[in-house]
Amino acid sequence: MTARHVFRLSGTDTRSFLQGLVTNDVTAVDSGLVYAALLTPQGKYLADFFLLADGDDVLLDADAAQAEMLRTRLGMYKLRANVSLTDANLFAHRGVGEVPKDGHTDPRQPALGWRAYRDTPQTADETDWAALYVAHVVPQSGIELTPDTFILEAGFEALNGVDFRKGCYVGQEVTARMKHKTTLRKGLVQVAIQGEAEPGTDIRAADKTVGTLFSRTADKALAYLRFDRATGSMQAGDATVTWDGTGN
Repeated sequence: MTARHVFRLSGTDTRSFLQGLVTNDVTAVDSGLVYAALLTPQGKYLADFFLLADGDDVLLDADAAQAEMLRTRLGMYKLRANVSLTDANLFAHRGVGEVPKDGHTDPRQPALGWRAYRDTPQTADETDWAALYVAHVVPQSGIELTPDTFILEAGFEALNGVDFRKGCYVGQEVTARMKHKTTLRKGLVQVAIQGEAEPGTDIRAADKTVGTLFSRTADKALAYLRFDRATGSMQAGDATVTWDGTGN
């Protein structure tokens, strides 16, 4: 299981503070998990996480590799807001199947199961998460999600990770412009693959680079493609890659 870190945000300004920063509508945290991202002012990805109300507080469940960056970045934005950010001393649990009483359905895609927050670590989980992520085109931080990522190209709209009606947040102007004034020419999709190729390998067609190969499971993989060039049979290392024109 990918290591996670759970923060607790407390204080009377917590919800308004988050609402002005993240890509999704924070008012929904009282109804269940909210999936959201923090962006740069230029609209590029910094981190993605889950938010959940815990009484008047809000829990923030993030990739552990991003925890210190988030601690610093959120502290920088806090200024004089009545918000404190502390370690929640809770552990993220997840699974598929029946949702436990303390669990919450994954807001990105019901097939991704549930998440819960408990005071002891999760000790066993045999779910093939990699296969689920590829099957449902779910990007992962540090793999498909990088500092060069625009979240709409990574499929955040389909994953319920962005709200276009909530008002301003960091990076909102660029994200809204990509939604309303342009047609996406590039993006993350599922492809079929036969043969061997390492994640990060360029995908080529007609002697041109058309994308990058990422996570793989069996004969399917996630790839970032330039749509107008990604036609027919493509190559990634020694592997043959094909795309059916759907996804994202």
